[in-house]
Amino acid sequence: MALLVKPTVMVLGSVLWISACNGSSAPPTTAVSPAQTPQAATPTLTPPASPSPTSAAEASEAEENVLISPKGIGAAQLGMTLGELKQRLGSEVEFIVESPFIVDFDALAVRKDGEVQYYILYLAGQSFSDQDVIQGLLTDNPKFQTAEKIGSSSTIREAEQVYGPVTLSYNTQNESREYARFANQPAGNISFATGSGNAESAGIYASPLGAYNETQQFKDAATIQSVLVVCLTEDCVPPTNP
Repeated sequence: MALLVKPTVMVLGSVLWISACNGSSAPPTTAVSPAQTPQAATPTLTPPASPSPTSAAEASEAEENVLISPKGIGAAQLGMTLGELKQRLGSEVEFIVESPFIVDFDALAVRKDGEVQYYILYLAGQSFSDQDVIQGLLTDNPKFQTAEKIGSSSTIREAEQVYGPVTLSYNTQNESREYARFANQPAGNISFATGSGNAESAGIYASPLGAYNETQQFKDAATIQSVLVVCLTEDCVPPTNP
């Protein structure tokens, strides 16, 4: 967040009085000083305390811990191994296998204090060890948000104000999962899931429906239900053995 600092402008005014007297023969007069009037003491203004570097750093770290970015979700970053994430999060976090999770994918639920923070996705039917590299993350926890404060439970209308006009779509060959795509997406590897095309869809679709359907119209109460961040570069792909 940019801080807008208003500079304080001080205006100094000074008046210089110069008396010039021509010599004269008049007898000198004795000047009588008037009694000095006591002046009220000028109050001392104490500037407000600035936030300490420690508190500012803590606030920045707290924001990063719930940030959805092209690099990952919170402490989980694309390209790091599960072991590295465990080391970063400490022993207070549980990793629970969710199988099946969605079509083609199982997941590790990352849970803290009984609350799921996000899911680490991996191919269905496989295991995910400490040496495996994180390539997909999903969260439906509202406390995780993009830099523009959009996340699960944000309304489509709120997201449009930030990212521009929306197009909603779903494909019956992809479990009819519905996604919202905005004109100014925060990144190409971030997807906003909004529901199911079969039931409780966010969009309003024209009939007849086909295998692939899309619309720019949506229900007033439509919300983002989850946010998906996936690897689209070689930076988060594990090297292949020769």
